[in-house]
Amino acid sequence: MITTSEVSLRTAAERFLARRDLDGDTIRSYAQTLRWLRREFGDDTPLGRMTAEVVAAVFVVAWDGVAARTWNRHRSALWSFTTWAASRGWDMGDPAARIERRPEPRGRARVIDRHAVAALLDRPDVSARERTLWRLLYESAACADWALSLNVEDLDLVDHRGRVAKDGTLRWMRWQAVTSRWLADLTEGRPRGPLFLADRRPAPARMPAACDLCPATGRGRLSYERAAYLFKRATRPIDPAGQGHTLYQLRHSRLTHLGEDGWTAPMLMGLSGHDDVRSLASYVRSRNGPCQIPEARPARDVRPG
Repeated sequence: MITTSEVSLRTAAERFLARRDLDGDTIRSYAQTLRWLRREFGDDTPLGRMTAEVVAAVFVVAWDGVAARTWNRHRSALWSFTTWAASRGWDMGDPAARIERRPEPRGRARVIDRHAVAALLDRPDVSARERTLWRLLYESAACADWALSLNVEDLDLVDHRGRVAKDGTLRWMRWQAVTSRWLADLTEGRPRGPLFLADRRPAPARMPAACDLCPATGRGRLSYERAAYLFKRATRPIDPAGQGHTLYQLRHSRLTHLGEDGWTAPMLMGLSGHDDVRSLASYVRSRNGPCQIPEARPARDVRPG
C-alpha cells in the first residue's frame, strides 16, 4: 500500500477526479480547486508534507478576495479531497476545519454547495431509496412531486428519462447515466407500480388507491411529507443554520450550479420543466451586462419541489 509520504499530489488528484461516482459538473468544479493546489505545491510534492496548517494558510492567501460563494465552493472541494484521501489511508488532516466558512447573501432559497450535494449522495448511512431520489431530483432539477408520482413503467432507463403527466400535459424528467443504474437496482423485480415506495405496507384502514400501491410488495407510494422529513433530517449536519434543507433546495441548487457553469435560460427550461423562461433569469449569468430573457407565455402554477 502506498503511504502518505510516498503518494504524490498529482497521483492523488488524478485518482480523485477519476472516480466513477462523480458527474461531469462536479469533476469540472473539483478540478478548479485541485489545479490551484497542484500549482501552489507542485505535482511531485508528497501528501505527507501537505499538513492541514500549511494548506489552510496558503488557501487563505490565494482566495481571500473572492466572493463568499466561491470561497465556500473551494473550501468544500478541499474538504472533499482530503476526506477522500484519508479514506485511502493518506491522511492530510482537515484543512477545511481551519478555514472559516463565509456567510453568503440570502435569497428566496439557500443554495446547497455542489460538493456538499456530492458528499450527501455518497453517504453509506443513507438508504438506497433516499439517495436515488435525491440524485434524481438534483440531476433533473424537477419538482419533487413529479419524481414521487413516477411509476416503474414510466421509466426509460436507456435514454435516462421518465414520463410525467401533469395537468393533462406529458412531460419528461431527465437525468444522467449513474441515476439510471441506481434506478435499475431500486426497481429490480418490480415491473410496474410506484417508483418510490413507503417503508412498510399500509394499514387496512389507510389503504391507498390501486394506482399508489405496488403489486409486487404491497407497499404504498412514498409521500411528499415523508420524503421531505427524511431529507431535512439527513441534511441538518451540513446546513450552516442547523435546520436541514428542503427538497426544493435541490432543484434551486441544481439550477444555480448550471447557471454558474454557463447554461442559458432556455437550456435550464428544457431540463427543469419551468413554464416561463423569464422565471429562470436569476439563475443565468451574463458576461455582457444584464441578462436578456426572451418573451415567453405566461407561467402556469406548478408546485415547486
